[in-house]
Amino acid sequence: MNRQEKLTLILEEKIVAIIRSKVQSDVNQIIEALASSGIKALEITSNTVGFMEEIKKARAKYPDILVGAGTITNTTLAKQAVDAGAQFIVTPNTNTEVIKYAHLHELPVLMGALTPSEICEAEAAGADVVKLFPSGTENIGIPYYKAVSAPLDNITLFAVGGIGLHNIKAWFEAGIQGVGVGGKLTTLNENNTLEDIRNTAKQMLDIIKNF
Repeated sequence: MNRQEKLTLILEEKIVAIIRSKVQSDVNQIIEALASSGIKALEITSNTVGFMEEIKKARAKYPDILVGAGTITNTTLAKQAVDAGAQFIVTPNTNTEVIKYAHLHELPVLMGALTPSEICEAEAAGADVVKLFPSGTENIGIPYYKAVSAPLDNITLFAVGGIGLHNIKAWFEAGIQGVGVGGKLTTLNENNTLEDIRNTAKQMLDIIKNF
């Protein structure tokens, strides 16, 4: 797929699952749970143990899922992501050099930004999606999104940070064009099993299909 085709899939799905794990052996299990539940786009963050290896494995095992690299803060990490076979790039910060490098390799970029200036800088540099991050901290949320998006309604925004079953519907009702979700969607531990991950994914997809 070329960059536009990958971007189209992300925009159609409206959700990117964020996998961040300190236990490398958990990554494949989490991806399998997400894939079996219908998730079509996911990112493996650069601070996940063995992230390059896990991207390669996921690409080989799940050809029908878009596998991206997250927490790509600079071009060094972007190169590692490309070498691993990532199909899109997600950043927490506004680094326009990452956009240039990713686009050379036909990868769409979901670029992190928060302030109006950062959002406009990312969009002007060619970010395919601007990731409003962090969206779930105190004083940053749906009211802030509405205030920012009113004058910047020409920019595609995804909300990332603090998104869960408790508020995902409210975000879409407010007009957000997509979300990135970690938390209970991608965390595997004694309090959040693979079955819990599957159930969360299915519930989120059921909500999103109405928007």
